[in-house]
Amino acid sequence: MRLGTTEIILIIAVILLLFGGKKIPELMRGLGKGMKEFKDASNGVDNTNQPEKH
Repeated sequence: MRLGTTEIILIIAVILLLFGGKKIPELMRGLGKGMKEFKDASNGVDNTNQPEKH
């Protein structure tokens, strides 16, 4: 199952309608942070005692 250009544009349009333009960067930031935490956890890295970098 491959997505074509039309399907990708349609999915992006629906996401914009559902969440609005201002919420999307916040959602992507949270998704990226979650993926990083998952990757670190799967590699056995423990960052619980280290301050968070911004």
